[in-house]
Amino acid sequence: MSRTGFFYRNSLSIILITLMTCSLAGQFLTGWKTENKELTENGQSALNFYEYLHSGHFIQATFENWESEFLQMMLYVLLTISLRQKGSSESKSLTQKEDVDKEPVAHSKAPWPVKKGGLWLKIYKHSLSLALGILFLISFILHFYGSLKDFNQEQVMKNELPVTALHYLSESRFWFESFQNWQSEFLAVACLVLLSVWLREKGSPQSKPVDMPHDETP
Repeated sequence: MSRTGFFYRNSLSIILITLMTCSLAGQFLTGWKTENKELTENGQSALNFYEYLHSGHFIQATFENWESEFLQMMLYVLLTISLRQKGSSESKSLTQKEDVDKEPVAHSKAPWPVKKGGLWLKIYKHSLSLALGILFLISFILHFYGSLKDFNQEQVMKNELPVTALHYLSESRFWFESFQNWQSEFLAVACLVLLSVWLREKGSPQSKPVDMPHDETP
């Protein structure tokens, strides 16, 4: 593979997006089958491809997971600014300032907000956490919308009245869906932070060099 080729230069994002797309397709197909089985068992009509795409079942399941991922990434970006973990490859140095702490300097190849300065630079300095925060908020809203839609569909099947958005916001079901994902994301990150103190993966930027002492923070 050529090291100047497009795939080599972008292989990490290409593979990750491909894996995500395949997984989403698998989720859609298996979720479609699961939902239609439940509907037919309750005397309801099965959903076609387009109808399931807009169903509360699919929207809730999709954005429930996206929400927790973006929350985890946003908080991780923010927490690693000032918090440390001795010996972890995921932590900044305990004693030294790093390049990411330096104030930006405008130069010919700098991103345009750096050259522009002022408000644009202030926003750009925090643009990663802001983008992740916006993605979390969008996912949270869509998760709530899908969960409410799915809940009211179940209410109809049970011959009960649908509930309003305000009422559903106080329901434990929606928050259970969120918390069960949030806790797993925080656990996964905590495992990466702590395991990288003692364990290694040669060639991975998420790992310390194999011969680095456990108590040394890169």
